[in-house]
Amino acid sequence: MNQLVNGEWRTDAYETTNEEGAFERGETTFRNWVAGSDVPDHVDAEPDKRFRPEAGRYHLYVSYACPWAHRTLLARSLLGLEDAIGVSVVDPWRGEDGWQFSPEKDGCTRDHLHDSDYLRELYVEADPDATCRVTVPVLWDTEEETIVNNESREILRMLSTAFADLGNGASLLPDANEDATVADVDEAITDIYEPINNGVYRAGFATSQAAYDDAIDDLFDALDRYDDRLADRRYLVGDSPTEADVCMFTTLVRFDQVYHTHFMCNRQFVHQYENLWPYLRDLYQTADVAETVNMEHIKEHYYTTHPDVTPSGIVARGPDLNFEAEHGRDRFAGAPPTPTAGD
Repeated sequence: MNQLVNGEWRTDAYETTNEEGAFERGETTFRNWVAGSDVPDHVDAEPDKRFRPEAGRYHLYVSYACPWAHRTLLARSLLGLEDAIGVSVVDPWRGEDGWQFSPEKDGCTRDHLHDSDYLRELYVEADPDATCRVTVPVLWDTEEETIVNNESREILRMLSTAFADLGNGASLLPDANEDATVADVDEAITDIYEPINNGVYRAGFATSQAAYDDAIDDLFDALDRYDDRLADRRYLVGDSPTEADVCMFTTLVRFDQVYHTHFMCNRQFVHQYENLWPYLRDLYQTADVAETVNMEHIKEHYYTTHPDVTPSGIVARGPDLNFEAEHGRDRFAGAPPTPTAGD
């Protein structure tokens, strides 16, 4: 796979699977925290006073196709941070040169800050000797002219806490009046990461039957468990959507269109689940969510960017899903009504 090595782009720099054929995700490398962030207990870091939360100072680099980047794009939308934090969108197709900017392509933009051709140019700007993968999302600081962070879960928490005063007053964390706590949100995010968020990749990129079987068992055991959990509650934690729902949503919304077929996660569709499917529709119909979902980018990226998985590059056409169908999940006691655009 491709990455930077001492600031130079290499196309043979690392393997994505280990000797047993199991997928191994590389660590992200830029892990600073904006001042005023609530850093979770499991993270060994402190907010950096160099990075003050200010409207117009920070910029997100994302791909509509990537579920990790989608987390931050969705949080930015739900928290009303569109005017405070700018966005540049890369091409969903990623070739040997990595993520690129194709402003002529529908849904893509130019690099609004630097007019770069490739995302890797920003990584080198931030660290001329960078040895790392070039991934989205990226949170860029225009004052320090560097990458603050490129770990989606950490950017998500910064948007929820450090930037809270710059948005619309919404929150993706439980408030003091709820029985749920921020620790409950962190526990849920951790619980769904390995079997579900990363589990689809473990299945799709496995190069041995044993590694694939392990991933599929973990994935569908977890999906079955969360389907049961959602039988009597509207959201994963508390009475309103939290970061945990954001993290679950970006995997589930891609599942039937790409992971089921492309990554061979085909034991069951999400739309065949009694509770996960209405839950997904409920979230999709929440104000400011649907506009962050670009299914054309999602399908183009997965089916054309992984030649080891789908060498033909043919994009699967189905299934035809109605995310706008009635979900019925506002029946749960204490759950707020689904907001609509303009509320």
